[in-house]
Amino acid sequence: MAAILLAAGESTRMGQLKALLPWEGQVLLAYQVEQLLASPIERVIVVLGHRAEDLRRLLPPEPRLVPVVNARYRSGKVSSILAGLQHVPAGWHVLVLGVDQPRPSALIRRTVEHHLAGGAPITVAGYGGRRGHPVIFVPALRPALERLSEATQGPRAVLAAHAGEVALCETGDPLALVNLNTTDDYVAALRLTSSTSSARAGNQ
Repeated sequence: MAAILLAAGESTRMGQLKALLPWEGQVLLAYQVEQLLASPIERVIVVLGHRAEDLRRLLPPEPRLVPVVNARYRSGKVSSILAGLQHVPAGWHVLVLGVDQPRPSALIRRTVEHHLAGGAPITVAGYGGRRGHPVIFVPALRPALERLSEATQGPRAVLAAHAGEVALCETGDPLALVNLNTTDDYVAALRLTSSTSSARAGNQ
């Protein structure tokens, strides 16, 4: 399985680059790469665009890590998914996650294991019955992913086409639903991760 981590955007709604936001004692990009590498993922493809060279310097020298620069990143998220797919070996499952969707390795691992055990074409991480991220696609859906376009809402088109075949992985973690689009989202997410970390510590 390969993960495509989308980190190419300009973060216009946030007002500052999301990949550089502080998270769990490091910047968000470094955190998410670390968590993906700590999961069962065999290759992590980081798609960069805006300030690519600045962000590339934050990536560790890890053989499973593949930095990719999407020169067309301003055209939308789909172009970054397509750029990442070019570095996914044939026959591999594909996990897609945005750098603005911080996920701990335990949540990623749970979703990967659910996907591989369940056999559904698509597995979506969720919480409380709601769908979140990451999303994992089986190798057979590779052609559908390669046909993605912004005009057809990107991966949502594949999810819609296979609506009856999507497995929801109940992660038990509200972070599965977090998207950092605005400063308010970020502040709320910091509160959430603080409370979930305290809860985990209390259960140990």
